Parts: sequence; C-alpha cells; structure tokens
Amino acid sequence: MSTDRTLWILQGLLAALFLFTGGMKLVLPIEDLLKQMPLPLPGLFLRFIGVCEVLGAIGLILPGLLGIREGVTPVAAAALVILMIGATGYSLVGGLGPVALIPAAVGLLAAFVAYGRWRRTSNRMATN
Repeated sequence: MSTDRTLWILQGLLAALFLFTGGMKLVLPIEDLLKQMPLPLPGLFLRFIGVCEVLGAIGLILPGLLGIREGVTPVAAAALVILMIGATGYSLVGGLGPVALIPAAVGLLAAFVAYGRWRRTSNRMATN
C-alpha cells in the first residue's frame, strides 16, 4: 500500500474520531460530560477542546480534498497530537492508567500523519 493511501486512511479515521468526540463535547450538556470525567474541568474549557477537535478533523481532510493550503494538514495533525498529550496526562492524573493508552495511541497516529504530510508537502515545495 502506498504511503499516500495509508496517510489518507489514517486521516479519514482520525477525522471521524475527532468529529465524533469534538461534536459530543459541543452538543452534550456540560453536566453530562462532567459525570463521565474522573477530574472536573471547566465547562468552557471542554467546549474549547471540542472546537479544537472539530477544527482539527476538518484540517485533516479539507485541504487535501480541495487541493488548497495543503500545509494546513500537518499543522492540524500536530495540534491534535498536543491535544492527545493533554488527554493522556489527564487520564494518568485521573487514575485511569490503562485508559491513557487510547489517547496515546491516537496521538501517535496523528504524529505519523503530521510527519508524513509535512514530508510530502515540503518535498513538493522544494521541487517547485
């Protein structure tokens, strides 16, 4: 399987995941979100994280589909890596050690996309 195809598959899966999780943070009542969390976070901060996740998901897909500003994709993926570092730390501090593996794995996948798209974008710019 080609690298480009692998990156597109990962981008699609990550975009779906972040659209779902970010959408839930934006749609669900804050009280319901806080019931599921080991440590309380401010409601506006949860909404902010939701916005970041949705925008990151859009940034993973739209630039490549539209063929414009493709340099946004590695930036969006890198921003999602930062979110996943925070989510991993939050899970560990909240006493959810094994659960912390999920955001850690998602963060590694996003890092792979960030690196892969950055390499492809920088190579394309170097040849122009």
